[in-house]
Amino acid sequence: MERSTAVAAALPLILVSGLANAQDTVQSLRAEIAQVEQTLQSLNARLDALEGKPPAATPPAPPITATTRAATPTAATPSTATPSTPPGLHSVLPPRDSVADPSTAASRADNTVSPTDPELKGFFAIPGTDTMIRLGGYAKLDAIVDARAAGDQEQFVTSTIPVGSPNRDTSNFEAHAKQTRFSFEARRPTTHGNLRFYLENDFFGSSDSYEFRLRHAYGQLGNTYAGYGYSTFMDADSLPDTLDFAGPGGAAYLLVAGMHHSFSMGKGNTLTIGAENPESELDTNGVEAVSMDRVPDLSLVARMERDWGHLQLGALARSLGYNADGHKDTTYGGGLSFSGSFTFSERELLLFGLLGGKGMSRYTADLTGSGLDAAIAADGNLEALPIYGGFVGYTHYWTQMWRSNLVYGELHLDGQDALAADAFKRSRYGALNLIWSPAPSWTMGMELLYGQLEQQDGRSADTMRLQGSLQYNFIK
Repeated sequence: MERSTAVAAALPLILVSGLANAQDTVQSLRAEIAQVEQTLQSLNARLDALEGKPPAATPPAPPITATTRAATPTAATPSTATPSTPPGLHSVLPPRDSVADPSTAASRADNTVSPTDPELKGFFAIPGTDTMIRLGGYAKLDAIVDARAAGDQEQFVTSTIPVGSPNRDTSNFEAHAKQTRFSFEARRPTTHGNLRFYLENDFFGSSDSYEFRLRHAYGQLGNTYAGYGYSTFMDADSLPDTLDFAGPGGAAYLLVAGMHHSFSMGKGNTLTIGAENPESELDTNGVEAVSMDRVPDLSLVARMERDWGHLQLGALARSLGYNADGHKDTTYGGGLSFSGSFTFSERELLLFGLLGGKGMSRYTADLTGSGLDAAIAADGNLEALPIYGGFVGYTHYWTQMWRSNLVYGELHLDGQDALAADAFKRSRYGALNLIWSPAPSWTMGMELLYGQLEQQDGRSADTMRLQGSLQYNFIK
């Protein structure tokens, strides 16, 4: 009778605790359940002592920590349940914040976690399996004011700034939510390593409406990746934290179908070999021609990760070609990229990226899809166009809730007299922002952007943009 009375007295405590913490995370609720169980065990032990029974031999309860909260079994959790923390190794990279958060979607050796998502919050188990899944993403509204015509009104793509337009001095206001993103992720352990599946989209599929656009759809088992997502050649961890979605034009950036495999070299060092879908983006100079893509684009990337940041060196090799009535030609392109991050203190972070080569405009943020990998010369020969550029970004945390970013980048293209007078020659990109994150799920900020475009004939135009953003994350 006394035991039943004690249990009945403890039940209201359980109910009150559950109601008070109804908005807590799953991990917090499990911690509360574990604490209540310990209280019940203590009451049972006291009752046993009053009744003269010997104490039951029970193992000591482990301390409640951030790690054991998710892994401690409870009465409501079967012994075969999977832990709530998904399988995966912890990254040695220091944690960082990012509005666009490209790091979370990036493929990593051994499926380690992202520095922007070090705790892998939000996963839950599929009953009866070892698979953990998570629904993620964010809703983001951008309000944009352009001092002069900027070309692309939704992203600050400096290569689209109009030069010589009679309406160049027209200001413009735009508000959109196309960066809003939805993601689905699954992880599970296997006998061949950790398996990860990742699916993500945004709504930049059309310039005049909110059409679904696929960003990532890939699987990775251990160190072998296959699917659609970031190119092996690019470095998502080096991209700066901007409210503008496009970022600096001199950054290596491409979404593409392909596969790659990483080899661990020990001590945070990896070597990755990749093969990706080729696409010769050509300036045909009025010739009716089709591109020829005979072999995949090949990448070789060496990467070093440490607790202060990372360094990455990438090499790219491509085959470019075209076929027209009575003539065809092929040439080779490729280049190098060098990027990384340095954490100087808990409040200061430096990000950078450099690239250069021939026939690789497709792999840059400013010129992908612009048809400037190579040009058909007057004699019919295909000339790969030289290109080089880069960016540097500095992040400073004023407090835990306030941070600022200063970003500058350039991109140069040498036409070698093979391009039209109004073709791209050089772009400059600058950004300065102030971002406030009063809670992990809520971010807002203001950003001042400057862009300049110069054409092959020397004519140029520039503009300034003020952008304000409000973003709600689903799971942070």
